[in-house]
Amino acid sequence: MLIIKNLNKTYPNGTQALNAVNLTLEKGMFGLLGPNGAGKSTLMRTIATLQLADSGTIDFEGIDVFKQPEALRKILGYLPQDFGVYPKVSAEMMLDHIAKVKGITNKGERKEYVADLLHKVNLYKFRSRNLGDYSGGMRQRFGIAQALLGNPKLIIVDEPTAGLDPLERNRFHNLLSELGEDAVVILSTHIVDDVTNLCQNMAVFNEGKILVQGNPQVLSDTLNGKVYRKHIDKSDMETIENEFTMLSNYLRGGQFYVNIYSEANPGDGFEAVPNDLEDFYFYCINKKEQQEAAV
Repeated sequence: MLIIKNLNKTYPNGTQALNAVNLTLEKGMFGLLGPNGAGKSTLMRTIATLQLADSGTIDFEGIDVFKQPEALRKILGYLPQDFGVYPKVSAEMMLDHIAKVKGITNKGERKEYVADLLHKVNLYKFRSRNLGDYSGGMRQRFGIAQALLGNPKLIIVDEPTAGLDPLERNRFHNLLSELGEDAVVILSTHIVDDVTNLCQNMAVFNEGKILVQGNPQVLSDTLNGKVYRKHIDKSDMETIENEFTMLSNYLRGGQFYVNIYSEANPGDGFEAVPNDLEDFYFYCINKKEQQEAAV
């Protein structure tokens, strides 16, 4: 179990990246969903012992993360949003080295283990290629492999599907779902589909705060019958934003549409549409922004 209590972090420039964050996570997949710049990476780095908070505590299975960082690192798998590679080293050699550091000392066992990981992330046939020659998607898959070394009990993946094509995303989703059976897995992302497909527990996170937490389907269902769509001229956008809680705007067949939240049918050409987690996510983010603008 991962227990985060009253976590706060303010950077020297005055940005409050974490604001009284409280979370309790059991084994399984947890989705941290928020826009870029919300503070998700700060929270992930803090849990991963790469930076300290100004106040608050983090406990994982009896380990005080701030006082016992080395103990956590032994059972931690971490894929940051941006990570570097040694360009002149092959994927196989690098994973072998990391596996040795993680305590897999038997050479034959290590070779078999690394080969299995490379198969899982679809890099086995490129195992001898230098990491500097990998494409962006291949580097991401390598990062996923190194995060899984040592059968970690806590796995943190920050925007893990960035740079992956649809087939690779599906492969990674299947892999993560398996891992969630035996570990606490935190998926930090701005991609709603990743959370919808993988997570039984999630939180919407913005401006360093947890806005809401719960089961994705249960949260989405709170908007049932309250999402409406309309085809509009782009010039009408400001009027719509002033009158309603805007959820999203998008093009479909070359035409401009908006989705709004409304307790009752607003009429005027709006039609009720089925809602999903993306609507709920935008509802949380946009409602907060509109409330702040009104203050």
